[in-house]
Amino acid sequence: MTQPLVTSPPVVMAPRADGFEVVWGVSRLSRGWLEWEAADGSSGTATADAFGMVPQGDRVLRVRAAGWPAGTALRVRSVTEAVEAPGRRHESEWKPVRTLDAASDRARFAVWNDTHQRDDTLRALHEATPEVDVLVWNGDLCNDWKDPSWFTSTVLNPAGLDVSAGRPLAIVVGNHDVRGTWAYQLEDFVATPEGRPFTAFRIGPVACIVLHTGEDKPDAHPTFEGRVAFEPLRAEQAEWLREVTARPEFRDAPYRVVFCHIPLRWIDETEVDYDAEGYDWFSRMSRDAWHDALVGWGAQIVVSGHTHYQTWMPGTEEFPYAQLIGGGPDFDVTSDEAASWIDGEASADELVLTMRDLAGTVLQEVRLAPLVGNDVEEARE
Repeated sequence: MTQPLVTSPPVVMAPRADGFEVVWGVSRLSRGWLEWEAADGSSGTATADAFGMVPQGDRVLRVRAAGWPAGTALRVRSVTEAVEAPGRRHESEWKPVRTLDAASDRARFAVWNDTHQRDDTLRALHEATPEVDVLVWNGDLCNDWKDPSWFTSTVLNPAGLDVSAGRPLAIVVGNHDVRGTWAYQLEDFVATPEGRPFTAFRIGPVACIVLHTGEDKPDAHPTFEGRVAFEPLRAEQAEWLREVTARPEFRDAPYRVVFCHIPLRWIDETEVDYDAEGYDWFSRMSRDAWHDALVGWGAQIVVSGHTHYQTWMPGTEEFPYAQLIGGGPDFDVTSDEAASWIDGEASADELVLTMRDLAGTVLQEVRLAPLVGNDVEEARE
């Protein structure tokens, strides 16, 4: 039986005010592009990559689309043609998408974390999660990348689902996502607005910062076999944080949220003995690099995963930003009872983050008031 030309739905990632990127899997050398139609009746195609070529590949195709005003409602579809089999063509179903709009007075986002290629967890999350402005997939999509074929089935078509339907993806890299022989290829399947594993975007009144916390042990740890370099990446992000949070759309946002896979705070911050198979429950290395910039910006809350235990830690005098950690399925049993997801809804009055388990039970509700006037200056002090 001939393998289908296209191996995943077109996945909408890296939403921006002027556009987004669409990524989809293919089974053989192909070229592809996007067709789009806007609510105002305009239409067109997105056909070129950064070097002026029609996007091509033998495992994955990616098209970056741009040029619309903020808040534009569109529908898009991917078109794929096999390079070495003339006439083999695939047109996806049309998919609605809307560019981000910082001027909106409302926003809604959802957060998943630690899905670890668990089909049962993914199906339950997909069923429970509504359409939102952005779905933040907050790390550990996989266990370890031991097989390069897993990228399509894990990132683009998890559990056979079209997870970006009605909810464009912002993917946060977790520590398990950088493990395994083939981990270096993850960037081929994950789109981010600037092509880096950290970014910032604004959804209505909510300014969002995405950071890469790296691994749960130092770079020199022998288990990494010289394959990782997260310490310079943390330092780079520290400099970038100071620059991006000074931009008006982030500096003056009513709500300020940080997403990173490994928490920056934890309930037990005892020093870890890495030589005795210890690992970080929170990323002290990341916090040391970013703390001053986050406090200076007035970050209100850090949303993480990693521990597989849903946890709430209010802000303190030492750490003004609160820490919210989503639960995850237990590695050692088949049950996904510990998994959870977070629903974030913002208005002019408040930002509410509601964590629910897969049965719909509310596990935690966090309400944040907008930062205005003197509140902004106090958050920076």
